Amino acid sequence: MKIETLKKSHLKRNIMIGVVGVLIISVMILNFTRAKYRTTQSIPLVNGTINYSMADFNAVAIYVNGDNGYIKADTIPDGYVLNEEESYCTVNGEEDTSISLSYDTSTKSLSVTPMTTKGTKCYLYFDEKGITNIEELIANYSTVKTRTFPFTTSSKVEGNTTGTIYKSANSNQYDNDGEVYYFAGNPTDNWVKWAGFYWRIIRINGNGSIRMIYQGTSANTTGTNTQLQTSAFNSNYDRSEYVGLKYTTGSQHGTGSNSTIMGVLETWYNSKLASYADDIDTNVGFCSDRNLQSGSWSSTGSHHYAAYGRLVSSSSNVNPSFKCSNSSDLLKIPIGLITADEVVMAGLPWNGSTTSNYLYTGQHYWTMSPYYCPSAIVFGVTSVGWLNSTRVSVEYGVRPVINLKADIQFSGGNGTSSNPYVVS
Repeated sequence: MKIETLKKSHLKRNIMIGVVGVLIISVMILNFTRAKYRTTQSIPLVNGTINYSMADFNAVAIYVNGDNGYIKADTIPDGYVLNEEESYCTVNGEEDTSISLSYDTSTKSLSVTPMTTKGTKCYLYFDEKGITNIEELIANYSTVKTRTFPFTTSSKVEGNTTGTIYKSANSNQYDNDGEVYYFAGNPTDNWVKWAGFYWRIIRINGNGSIRMIYQGTSANTTGTNTQLQTSAFNSNYDRSEYVGLKYTTGSQHGTGSNSTIMGVLETWYNSKLASYADDIDTNVGFCSDRNLQSGSWSSTGSHHYAAYGRLVSSSSNVNPSFKCSNSSDLLKIPIGLITADEVVMAGLPWNGSTTSNYLYTGQHYWTMSPYYCPSAIVFGVTSVGWLNSTRVSVEYGVRPVINLKADIQFSGGNGTSSNPYVVS
């Protein structure tokens, strides 16, 4: 009996030790598993996964871009790509800019990294996959038209030209580098989002670069937000030199000094665009055409400039040009203004206004094309949508123009204001 009691005591002790051991091993396995899932975890999303850095990722909100802008959705349609510029994550209600998002269209998985704080929520914006380069951009337009010269006032282009791009009819309509594609009328599909701003494509230059005009910090088509500010073109107007975006006293084609408006452009460029300089083509240049219609030049002489002869002197013989005939007037700078010739090619004529054109903003704004001297006068676009001329000391709107390099890459978009072409 004594021996049997001892055996039962040992059995009870061994059972207790076994139970404790199992509990310890279970806790270790549980902790290991929890630690693993604090590092990475996946959940299904439209036959794919979302990979993220913590197990307590709260929620994802999906928005898909359609004809009426972004709408909330439960799934990501095929053929859509993440708009990384619009998408963002919040931590406890505050945006966390340190979190980066990427979406793999082939595996349909979203990566969110890093996440080191509880309470993270991400808002994901998806756009239909669009063009990725210049060639695809041009091919995106189903209708390609040409226009013959000379123009007349009846040849102004207005109304909806969505899906249409124009191109040089012959070598007379080329720029200094070759064939040009350009927009005219009122297209709704020439919008670009770049450097945090909205732009409208004016033309594809002969070297393949894209010339764009500033449209604002949002997709405005009219109003003061379509321009940086108002400014005089130049503070002085009593000499011929003051029609130049850059000028030198005593020289018809000098570039030694900035005009007042050039100073505005350079200040804004240095503040907002300098960090994007690698995207900009400075070789294609901006034409500050100071050739005369006729006669000889002097600082105080009376004369019209060549653009007046091409665009104004005869309403039935309007011959805008993309070429810059004087190399001294081809400014190799990163930022400039639209030319009067580009305005006419876009469909805004000298004689006859239209509000149904993409260059119409309901505001007065400057071009960089000289009109007349010695009371220095430069072409501008009026608030009623036509080309006119005004003294350089008057305050008009400033709408910067830049040229994106020919090898620029796009991350999507279809060119509409709600889904613009987005520069990678």
